[in-house]
Amino acid sequence: MSKPLAESMRPESLKDLVGQGHLVETGKIVHEIIANKQPTSLILWGPPGSGKTTLARIIARETDTEFVELSAVTSGKADVTKVIEHAKQNERLGMRTTLFVDEIHRFNKAQQ
Repeated sequence: MSKPLAESMRPESLKDLVGQGHLVETGKIVHEIIANKQPTSLILWGPPGSGKTTLARIIARETDTEFVELSAVTSGKADVTKVIEHAKQNERLGMRTTLFVDEIHRFNKAQQ
């Protein structure tokens, strides 16, 4: 089965990404994260379709980390715990994890 058009057209590297120069140009935060292969915590904010998920995937790919995505709308505390345990296992194996939480503002206290 073929992928949806939006998925097949999704940029896979910074050079393919259009816009967001204030984040991705040489010397800017995302460019430096990737150049140094040192991912850090970021909050990406913007309207739907502005490239938040795409940018997070690019950062994960370019920093050699596993990309794990959660939706705060559909994930419960057990899902969060499972992802944390998975990231800890990756760390024990010498691997890193990039966790992308979509709609993070919807997390309740238990999920936080």
